[in-house]
Amino acid sequence: MKNVRLMTAFAAAAFMVAGTTTPTVVTAAELTTAHVKEAVPPGFKVMISELEGPIYTLTDGRPVYQWPRKELRNGGSGDVRTSMSACEDTKNTLNEGFMSPYPAGLELPDLDRRPTCIESWPPVMAPADAKPVGKWTLIPRRDKSKQWAYDGFVLYTAKIDVGREPGVPLGGTRGAGRGGDGPVARIPIGPPADIPGQFIIDRGDAGHQLALVGGVFVYTFDKDGPNKSNCDAVCELEFHPVLAPQIGVQAREDWSIIERSPGVKQWAYRKKPLYTYAEDPGPGYQEGVDVKGWNIVFTQKAPAPPKSFTYQDTPAGVVLADAKGHAVYAYNCGDDAMDQLSCDHPDTPQQYRYAVCGGGDPLRCAKNFPYIVATKDDKAPNKTWTIVEIDPATGKYPTAGSQSLRVWAFRDRPVYTFYKDEPGTVLAGAWGEFYGARNGYRSFWIRQEFNGR
Repeated sequence: MKNVRLMTAFAAAAFMVAGTTTPTVVTAAELTTAHVKEAVPPGFKVMISELEGPIYTLTDGRPVYQWPRKELRNGGSGDVRTSMSACEDTKNTLNEGFMSPYPAGLELPDLDRRPTCIESWPPVMAPADAKPVGKWTLIPRRDKSKQWAYDGFVLYTAKIDVGREPGVPLGGTRGAGRGGDGPVARIPIGPPADIPGQFIIDRGDAGHQLALVGGVFVYTFDKDGPNKSNCDAVCELEFHPVLAPQIGVQAREDWSIIERSPGVKQWAYRKKPLYTYAEDPGPGYQEGVDVKGWNIVFTQKAPAPPKSFTYQDTPAGVVLADAKGHAVYAYNCGDDAMDQLSCDHPDTPQQYRYAVCGGGDPLRCAKNFPYIVATKDDKAPNKTWTIVEIDPATGKYPTAGSQSLRVWAFRDRPVYTFYKDEPGTVLAGAWGEFYGARNGYRSFWIRQEFNGR
């Protein structure tokens, strides 16, 4: 399975093979990415999201987002750095034709209920006496009022977050819009991770994982002690110590430096020495976890899925599955209008989903991709995996007199199985337009190296 590369859209909590080992689940509260303590203007604060890690919010807990410009196949959308907002109070009625082969000028669905960009994404306005602070600046809107910006990009809140749990960014995710064919995503912002310059954090399906600049993952060894390496000369042939600079290293939270031998320094994270694996073919691979006693390094693991869910081994890797062993799928959607509004939530038009899962027929769609029903005794394990009520006839929230089905949801979006799947198969991964990047279904893979690389 080392050469498989599949599109995914999930944050899982483990990487062990199903049926043989129970995956280790660690919540965000137990393991949270340390962040740089930046100055912030009045009205903002840092909160810890169990999926995104440290994020900036308003004082009432509503997350704040950016919409960085992205070039698509036939043009681009989003905000340009240090420029005024491209999100305006104008209702878009036609698609833009950004994504071939669809031409521009097609009428968008549900126009009577379609919001404007700023109705969905209210700008974060600054008071008249506001002053820039560090990365926080002020950029004028067309009416001359001032909008807050962070690191050059103007900020928004999300209508979907109003009245919801504080510090839970339902409007967008930093894992959104992967691949060149994905929509121009809104992204929750947060302070930089407090890590040395040799490292990056890969925000993937299993959680936040440490890698070297360039994308090569690092490992820890079960036999090492606190700030002590027990990887000997033979061990080093397979697992290479990640060496630290001899001078100019600053102390920081969670990080330490050990001396392997006189004058040879090695990085340690949370007192565990770090290594790379010689047999990893390149960036994005994690084959070192197949060696007993070696582990990928998480700065923050993803929230645990429902207890009734299982982990199934497939020819393409370990996949999240329901209680019957059928692969679980999330639905992803962004429309092709100038404002790139999402269409993957029960509050948004369902026509896109019906088109890819049932040829426009809701009944066929419900047969092909049935909801994963929660039992009356099921309870949400966290703020990311929850239970919602859905009218299966419309795909929306129930209204008076309509049907109501209690289903599992990831980030407030229902999840599904595929009618042709059996335990151990994943037949609908990347099902839809542009391999599911713009409109379609993606499997929930456990091991990070199956993340579309």
